[in-house]
Amino acid sequence: MAVGALDYAGPLQTALRELFNWQHGDYWFPEIRSLGGAAVMFSLVLYPYVYMLARVAFVEQPPVVDEAARSLGASAWRRFRSVAFPLARPAIITGLSLALMETVADYGTVQYFGVATFTTGVFRVWFGMGEELVAMQLSAILLMIVVTLILLERWSRRKAQHFHSGRRAIKSPLLTLGGVKKWIACFLCLMPILLGFILPTLQLAYWSVVTAEESFNTDFLFLVMRSLSLAAGAALLALLLALIIGYAQRLRPDMLVRTSAQIAVLGYAIPGVVIAVGVMLPFAWIDNRLDAIMRAQFDYSTGLMLSGTVFVLLFAYAVRFLAISLHSVENGLGRITPSMDDAARSLGQSPSGVLRRVHLPLLRGSLLTALLLVFVDVLKELPATLILRLFNFNTLAVRAFEMASDERLADAGLPALSIVVTGLLPVILISRMTSKDTS
Repeated sequence: MAVGALDYAGPLQTALRELFNWQHGDYWFPEIRSLGGAAVMFSLVLYPYVYMLARVAFVEQPPVVDEAARSLGASAWRRFRSVAFPLARPAIITGLSLALMETVADYGTVQYFGVATFTTGVFRVWFGMGEELVAMQLSAILLMIVVTLILLERWSRRKAQHFHSGRRAIKSPLLTLGGVKKWIACFLCLMPILLGFILPTLQLAYWSVVTAEESFNTDFLFLVMRSLSLAAGAALLALLLALIIGYAQRLRPDMLVRTSAQIAVLGYAIPGVVIAVGVMLPFAWIDNRLDAIMRAQFDYSTGLMLSGTVFVLLFAYAVRFLAISLHSVENGLGRITPSMDDAARSLGQSPSGVLRRVHLPLLRGSLLTALLLVFVDVLKELPATLILRLFNFNTLAVRAFEMASDERLADAGLPALSIVVTGLLPVILISRMTSKDTS
């Protein structure tokens, strides 16, 4: 949407030419469809990964730690640098690694901006040239980059562990800024929201109003419900798998479990198109084998029982976005002291009872964050949906991409705005819930 607002025919450059009576070539304007433009767009879109995980980490820090530092005479900046930031660093690094992996694996943005990356290369040589071997080689290089990012994230934490008892002390007083600092803080906090949300949303809203008469109909409402259902189902499935894997690591932190967990999160940075093909091939093989057996034994064709259903799409989403849920669950479990597990087990609780009665209440913020992030990511997932969707089974992301690819940016406004609105509501909900936890 930024391209529609900032390119040569967009409202900004058009207003500048009319205001100063400029012609083409009379002025310089940064090229939005470039590597720099794509980098700025990724920064504006992906910073919530770092913000939300960091916010939960800061909110869940025991106030007594800040009080102890204050009693020793530490200034606000010193308390942040020496106490708050080190405690929140695992969550910040996790958010940063998620943003990096999302950037590495993105297809829709870089394809539309005309930037050559590994993902566009894989898509081009696989589906455009039919060179499966070259595509696999590019995917292997991309996988090595992902593994490096994950190892760096693990190394940054090393053996550092920070626990809290689950009890809340007196709430820390708010720090009030004044003078120039207040305006600088307001400016820095406003710019990401203004450039990454307010202005693009206003542009989308304008396009939506212009095209609402022909775009807003019963088919569009079904499109919204289908997208929301897919996102909710995939988010719940990914969260359930993350809880199982994360809790298994806590119960049995051996090499096999840790290695399995690290392999499970690799799907997040692999291009969605590669995951889609990787998921489709084995399920199609199973369908064909089952159909052959049923034909031979009972003279009955089962058809596509797995690869031709929504199940394979949900499975691909779970593979793609499991890392988001698992990172959030691991951070939440890492802040719960093992002594609480021992106390619950000494009172006769089973491992499942400890999870249900002790961990889940303490993990509420982390679980809601994981659920939200996966929900929003599935809403905008494109490559896997394009390949694995059923016939005439569109989503909001697919509709927006198809319209934008045809340069019908105004027609892409309504589905894109719907993604923004449906993604914004969970953000407001989780922000209110985490705010209540601190009151």
